[in-house]
Amino acid sequence: MKNNPFVGTGVALITPFNEDFSVDYKSLENIVEFTLSNGADFMVALGTTSEAPTLTQEEKSNVLKTIIKVANGRCPVMLGMGGNNTMALLQNIKDQDFAGVDGILSVVPYYNKPNQRGMKAHFEAVADNSPVPVVLYNVPGRVGVNLQASTCVELAKHKNIVAVKEASGNLQQIMEILRDKPEDFDVLSGDDGITQPMMALGAKGVISVAANGYPEMFCKMVSSMMNADVKTALPLHYNMLNMNNLIFADGNPAGIKCLMAHRNLCKNVLRLPLVTVNDNVKNDLEQEYNMMYNK
Repeated sequence: MKNNPFVGTGVALITPFNEDFSVDYKSLENIVEFTLSNGADFMVALGTTSEAPTLTQEEKSNVLKTIIKVANGRCPVMLGMGGNNTMALLQNIKDQDFAGVDGILSVVPYYNKPNQRGMKAHFEAVADNSPVPVVLYNVPGRVGVNLQASTCVELAKHKNIVAVKEASGNLQQIMEILRDKPEDFDVLSGDDGITQPMMALGAKGVISVAANGYPEMFCKMVSSMMNADVKTALPLHYNMLNMNNLIFADGNPAGIKCLMAHRNLCKNVLRLPLVTVNDNVKNDLEQEYNMMYNK
């Protein structure tokens, strides 16, 4: 049996920046501690939400080291390692220091739009060459192609592929994966807003943007679903329903950073080409946060 350490709530960590656009490592330390102390089960370093495409190699290395240092063995750490040049990605894996890293999150190749056979061959090469377990990441809205259920189930048989982060939003597809997958392969939600229904269908957790900003509530909902306590989870799901949409209304991580700045967890700063949310969304986020915590 494969061992998947990534269940429950994983936090797709933001990268906080200072006003001069340098990385704010102190705030990053605080965010890791804040989410861990409020129920997060694992950390995801350098995923999409981290603005990784705008970080230098040195910054990426320092961000990862910071997260591993603060986690200090208290939770598994997943590292985002994807790409649309398979040979270059394999070289990156070969060169990577995996000390403190428990697995990698690898996205479907973007922009060059491989077919299903190409995706399968790509991920098999990644899994064959990775010294740590691989979690697939299907997000057709970002990459332009969809990892179909049948391809995902085929890949799930690989001894080093332990889970998929499913962010297609297609519940029919997700149910087909859950129905047909091997027992030792897990499905994780890639959409905060449908995490509760996905877990009701058999998903084993989430890689969450929301858990950066309101982990007290979000992690409690996920842990309740892990314990089959729908009575506790469902009211939390509906209490967060508007916020789980609002944080994506004007781009990610612009929405969650705006909310986190409101909570004094980081500054409301992004690197180009991303910019802060518009004033209407900012006002809506702040109002919804106050409503969410005063119900």
